Amino acid sequence: MSRSGAGVALVTGASSGIGRATAALLAERGYRVLGTCRDPESLRVDQQVPGVRYLPLDLTDPDSVASCAERAGAVDVLVNNAGQSQLAPFEELPPAVLEQQFASNVLGPVRLTQLLLPGMRERGYGRVVMVGSMQASFPMAFRSSYVASKAALKGFALAARKELEPFGVACTVVEPGQINTGISSRRDRFIADPSPYADRYFRVAESLDAGEAAGTPPARVAQTIVKAVEARQPKPLYAVGSNAPLVFALQRLLPRRTAERLVSRRYGL
Repeated sequence: MSRSGAGVALVTGASSGIGRATAALLAERGYRVLGTCRDPESLRVDQQVPGVRYLPLDLTDPDSVASCAERAGAVDVLVNNAGQSQLAPFEELPPAVLEQQFASNVLGPVRLTQLLLPGMRERGYGRVVMVGSMQASFPMAFRSSYVASKAALKGFALAARKELEPFGVACTVVEPGQINTGISSRRDRFIADPSPYADRYFRVAESLDAGEAAGTPPARVAQTIVKAVEARQPKPLYAVGSNAPLVFALQRLLPRRTAERLVSRRYGL
């Protein structure tokens, strides 16, 4: 049953982009919204959503994750949106950087979900939305760590669905395409100097940045997330942006090698 206008929602990464738009839309619909960011005290007024209470959260720090769950208390809706973006040649990706990517995009969100699930299960209602990426379905060169982390998060969510369903808890994945969130300026980039991959790497980087600058507004993704939250029976997967319906249809119809070539061509390879 839809809980529009009722309950408590926790949205991670709520100071910008998709998280901020989602927190604003949920608050507008009557939810009591908790948002997270690394340092709430540093937030400018224009980064804050009126009526949203901000909690500190560093997804790479298990103690911070546990503290956030404790401070949040009973939560009906969890939107795991916060994460980190990386761009690097697979061969040159530093091990510590890979570990950080998975801590931020997989281990932190999974642990936060685990800590909040008992309350949802006991109350007989909950909605968990994992914000993934269409790149988990359409992997691209030089994004191996990011693609793998989003694919892992997707795997956790889809595998857990039938475990949680008998308790009234729905777990779903929202896969945005290219979204204009300003993430290009925050993306971590790694490449050796010199690197045999440099020419292709910088072509992909330029194409990726340009696509995001002209991408779908975060508000449209927020609408999709709220649709999943308020659905009577949320679907396993929602995709939004980057002509998602057409792209997924073509993926089902085309041979894998052909689909792979189309994705590579899209990013200048």
